[in-house]
Amino acid sequence: MRIGIDMTSTKTEDVKRLPEVAFYYPGHLWQSSEWIKSLLLFFDGVGLLVPEYKLGEPETIEPFLAGPLRDQGLLHYFVADKMVDKDATKDLAQAVESLILSGALDVLTKKDTAFHEISMSRMGYYGDEELASQLFSALKQRGLARDSQDGVSIPLHPLVRYLILTLLAQILRPKGVESGLVLSPATDQFQVVRALTDFLSISQLPSAGHVIAFDLQSITVDLSTVPLDEVLAFRAENIKEHRNYIRSARRFARELSSIPEGDRIAAFDDRQEELNDLASGLRKKARSAWRRPSSFCLGLAGGFWTLATGSPIGAALSLGSLFARGFETSSNEAGAYSYLFAAHKQFA
Repeated sequence: MRIGIDMTSTKTEDVKRLPEVAFYYPGHLWQSSEWIKSLLLFFDGVGLLVPEYKLGEPETIEPFLAGPLRDQGLLHYFVADKMVDKDATKDLAQAVESLILSGALDVLTKKDTAFHEISMSRMGYYGDEELASQLFSALKQRGLARDSQDGVSIPLHPLVRYLILTLLAQILRPKGVESGLVLSPATDQFQVVRALTDFLSISQLPSAGHVIAFDLQSITVDLSTVPLDEVLAFRAENIKEHRNYIRSARRFARELSSIPEGDRIAAFDDRQEELNDLASGLRKKARSAWRRPSSFCLGLAGGFWTLATGSPIGAALSLGSLFARGFETSSNEAGAYSYLFAAHKQFA
């Protein structure tokens, strides 16, 4: 079984210098485009997993934001037909089929449930059609998938769709390194972060008991109405402080994941206090610059654990550990995490 990509020859310093991109999921279109301006304060850009037949759609739908971001190299397209290759399809199929066999998906309600389409490219049909077809058949037999109506997408139970896209956001992270980028999964949809934490908490998985979630808290202002050039000017002056916040949240999640659950509450409170201090500094900078109250929120959820030999779930997600060479992660450690961002909302 393939456990990961050998990066032992890659120096920590080299990976640290790679641009870090918010790898947006679950779809190829963000839920609220203007929030992306605020997200740019924390990352070197935004990445989208786009089916080939929908390339350019973000610029068509959001021309006043997606277009300028593409022009400035801040919006990256990852073509699903190529990125979800044979290895990624294998990891995805192993992970989902293990959950099917465990019975974890048996509780899903199918009656009167509206199914949602997922592109066949993101199901892995262009990476390994045989494996993808087997996965589809297993889901269809359980009433969780239906035959394609258009030849390019497959209707899935909405929670299964979320699960697959959530897993892909983790499995595909090493592909960013191949493109000279560090990919950090990020979403503005609460339900997919819940799907991730629910998935990681399943008792049969090696991640069970290692899940940490930092509350989504107000960090900076919502820059929806601010011109992009002003946002980027502020970003250039303050990127170090904003980057420190997201890296601290991820590092704290890793540290807390390895602490016994009985000792975790006090340690969590300490880490949350440190994050609150960092957030307070960012809020002051933003309020001073924009003269408006803080309303853009950011949080993180995920877990890190020692890789269990023979575990297909751990094998798939161990690939994601590659993101963190330079972020205190060992080659024997698996991990899955996601940033959650929103404006004018509370984490629930």
